[in-house]
Amino acid sequence: MHVHNNVHNPCNPCLFINISELNLPKACEISFPNGKNDLMNFEVTIEPDEGYYTGGRFVFSFHVPIIYPHEAPKVKCETKIYHPNIDLEGNVCLNILREDWKPVLNINTVIYGLSHLFTQPNYEDPLNHEAADVLRDDPKLFESNVRKAIEGRQWVGTDYFSGCN
Repeated sequence: MHVHNNVHNPCNPCLFINISELNLPKACEISFPNGKNDLMNFEVTIEPDEGYYTGGRFVFSFHVPIIYPHEAPKVKCETKIYHPNIDLEGNVCLNILREDWKPVLNINTVIYGLSHLFTQPNYEDPLNHEAADVLRDDPKLFESNVRKAIEGRQWVGTDYFSGCN
């Protein structure tokens, strides 16, 4: 990952250092929809190459607070997804974005955490309880539901998924 060194953010030098030193997993990419002068808002796209979510393309928006790294970034999944740890509104259940955040953590840690949610979804700490119950009780049905959501133009239970591949 390379970010041009002429990008600076006088509000938060820690964020500039984090972004410029990113070492993203191979299935991830970062973009700056507002331009590279706005390091406080960016998107990370994850395209898992293993596990239930292989073949999907999931976009997460990041908003970094002014007091970063003393407060975790706000992360939202912009892609509708069938996942126990991401609800249908895009809220993400990842401990390092909540109670386990510490200033020594960084953007790279969060991206690796998000990537890990696709290889190891956790039914024990769910936001989407229906998906968590299916993963726990019937992994084959869970896999089928994930495929339907990724392929799109299909209903999973009472929720319509337009696809994300």
